[in-house]
Amino acid sequence: MVLIVEDDRQAGRLLGEIFAEQGYRVVSALTGPDGIRLARTARPDLVLLDLMLPFKSGDEVLASIRASSQVPVIVVSARETTRSKVDLLRMGADDYVTKPFDVDEVVARAEAALRRAGGACAARTVHETAGLVLDETEHRAAAGGRELALTSTEFGLLTVLMRAPRLVFSKPQLYAEVWGESVGYDERTVNTHVSNLRRKIREACGADPIRTVWGIGYTLRPA
Repeated sequence: MVLIVEDDRQAGRLLGEIFAEQGYRVVSALTGPDGIRLARTARPDLVLLDLMLPFKSGDEVLASIRASSQVPVIVVSARETTRSKVDLLRMGADDYVTKPFDVDEVVARAEAALRRAGGACAARTVHETAGLVLDETEHRAAAGGRELALTSTEFGLLTVLMRAPRLVFSKPQLYAEVWGESVGYDERTVNTHVSNLRRKIREACGADPIRTVWGIGYTLRPA
């Protein structure tokens, strides 16, 4: 199910038609409070979120969703400054699409976000290294014995790094692995999500096993 939180009825209708044609069930909200309510009660698989909403802003809706859920959230907004995008990614948005949007791009980014959120596998896959434990099947991760509240994008990044500890991944490689090759590479997006992931790990266990390899990318190594 896709939840569309958009006060522009025409834009909301267009997004709804796009995802209905892709076979998704769609629910819509026109205001911030309705978006928060539906995110809790409808339990969507993906949220498309505008920022300029009545009664509560998209920023507030995102903060409310992240307080209780790690559902993938893609911001769809006319704001296009780098600062706005970085701030929203740090708040927990998984991706950002600028209006006016390209239909194929929105669908590609949504599919990539849903892939990152993942589903259950036939066999349980658990990785343990550098004080971290990641369970791909249950979509859970812990650092120093404390569970991490990760977004689907952060979980995807950590999964890639933990599948091959000590291997150095370039930023374009990480983007292709986590966001999908059909979506254009954006270095700032990778940097912001890795920064969020590292902060959460440090807060949980006081250490940061993710190393920056200058001029290349990142790797996972014990301290």
